[in-house]
This record gives sequence, structure tokens and C-alpha cells, in this order.
Amino acid sequence: MSPQALNLQVLVSPHHHLWAFSPFLTLQFLQQQIKQPRQANLVFLAFSAGAVAAMGAAQAWHYHRGGTVRAVIAVDGWGVPLAADFPVYRLSHDYFTHWSSALLGTGSSSFYADPPVSHYQLWRSPTQATGWQIEQNWRSGQKRPSTAAAFLAGLLQLHST
Repeated sequence: MSPQALNLQVLVSPHHHLWAFSPFLTLQFLQQQIKQPRQANLVFLAFSAGAVAAMGAAQAWHYHRGGTVRAVIAVDGWGVPLAADFPVYRLSHDYFTHWSSALLGTGSSSFYADPPVSHYQLWRSPTQATGWQIEQNWRSGQKRPSTAAAFLAGLLQLHST
């Protein structure tokens, strides 16, 4: 599924050594790219330490800039608290990462690879990361088989309309 098929404008934040985990620099980048925050509907997709920047920038964009955040999707953002007034989602490369990260917020729904895959394989080859999609509360929520790619595609489709 292409960004055009979803009617998305894609912005890729520069990835210099501090950009990866700096909410301030990510927000600064967004302000340079988007001149009218109240008209922008953003979906943040972040990997690993980038989830720190995405979550912080999304909260600042939403609470202080008046912009709309449709969702934050954290791919292997281990140790990143995910709690906000907008939907947040977590994808993990294994059950332990999923379980231990859930202590800081599970998000609206989540995915973990089973069997486990490497941290980078989850990002590079989401079609090959099979596992479980869990709705709402990860302890008592329904889980169903999925791939990371199908989970991501569903989230992007849900939040692009």
C-alpha cells in the first residue's frame, strides 16, 4: 500500500545523531515543514529511540501547537511511555519487549512478533514478522494472528481517512 493510495503526505525527519531521540528537534522540523498546524493531521511512525522523539513531539504538537495527532506508532520503542489523549500503538520484536514495555503504557492496540525476530528485522522486513495483534488491554485483550506489515497497514489506513 503506497502513501498515495492512503492520501498521505510523508515527511521524513532528518536522522543525524541527535535527531533520532530529540523531541525538540523533531518538533522544530515539523514547524519548518508545516506552516498551519491546526490544518495538519499527523501520524507519527517511529523506530527504536525515534519513538522518544515522536512521542515528545506529538505531545507538544497536540497540546501546545494546537495540531491534530491522529496516532503515534512506536516500532520497538522499548522503555518509551505511551500515554496521551490520542491513539498510540506499540509493535515489539518479541514477547518480553512487548510485556516489559506495556508497563509504561500499552496503547490502543499492539503487536508482538512470535516467534521473535531481531530488532532490525521488525523494521526492515515487517511482512516476515509474524505474531499477535492485541486489541486494547494486552492482558485481557483479544489476540489474533497477524504480521507486523498487516498491523501497520491497518493502522495507516484507519488514521489516514
